[in-house]
Amino acid sequence: MTSVPGLRVEERCLVMGVVNVTPDSFSDGGLWFDEAAAISHGLELVADGADLVDVGGESTRPGAARVSLDEELARVVPVIRALSREGVSVSVDTMRAEVAKAAVEAGAKLVNDVSGGLADPEMPRVVAATGVPYVVMHWRGHSHDMDSRAVYADVVTEVGEELAKRVDLVLAEGVSEEQIVLDPGLGFAKNAEHNWALLAGLSRLTELGYPLLVGASRKRFLGRLLADPDGTPRPFGHSDDATTAVTALAAHQGAWCVRVHQVRPNADAVRVAAAWKRAGAST
Repeated sequence: MTSVPGLRVEERCLVMGVVNVTPDSFSDGGLWFDEAAAISHGLELVADGADLVDVGGESTRPGAARVSLDEELARVVPVIRALSREGVSVSVDTMRAEVAKAAVEAGAKLVNDVSGGLADPEMPRVVAATGVPYVVMHWRGHSHDMDSRAVYADVVTEVGEELAKRVDLVLAEGVSEEQIVLDPGLGFAKNAEHNWALLAGLSRLTELGYPLLVGASRKRFLGRLLADPDGTPRPFGHSDDATTAVTALAAHQGAWCVRVHQVRPNADAVRVAAAWKRAGAST
């Protein structure tokens, strides 16, 4: 089972808190763009129960434009270094090998690559050399056109097959099986129907044999589920209760980690799920 050095966790799903060091992320763009604000928020997430703090410097919302390498490095490396010095277990959310390498050198303990190594062919080799856990997400293309790629006959089967192919390729580049974490990529080239099918099919994805990270927090499909009677979607920041419900269900289905914006209620939810599973195992 994949583990993150420095974490001592009971048998429960991990909670990864999000720090977007960006001006344009879909749910909280600009709130933590300032370096000091990002560091402070990361510490708050840990105080609320986060096991990991995921620091990203590039928005991956639908339609988002890419930032330069230098800009991404300038955004994330100082925050990662500062949080790591405070004893925080940090992950870096990046599609660039150079950013991943610099982040690990600054103290990051995990690389979260939403492209699964497709955006930067050097990424698997860099991660292999670091030895840190590597989140390989299901991905079909960059944010500017990913919605057009949301075409599936059987989304759970196809996502599973495409993830399995990515695993084979990153293993061939030197990444070890013990490093790999998989992410079904909710919202990335998926519509609401696809997202719900993947959540309902998490147990099938666990059959791939790797830990699963689930990132449903504040995504569009939740806002649309909770839409007003006139069809107006619930604002991103007002779907945290629904996120917590997804967390509890995902944790109960065996998710290794959930990636969330609001940590405290989700940390409570994974503990409830763990207690529920323990009680079920003893009856």
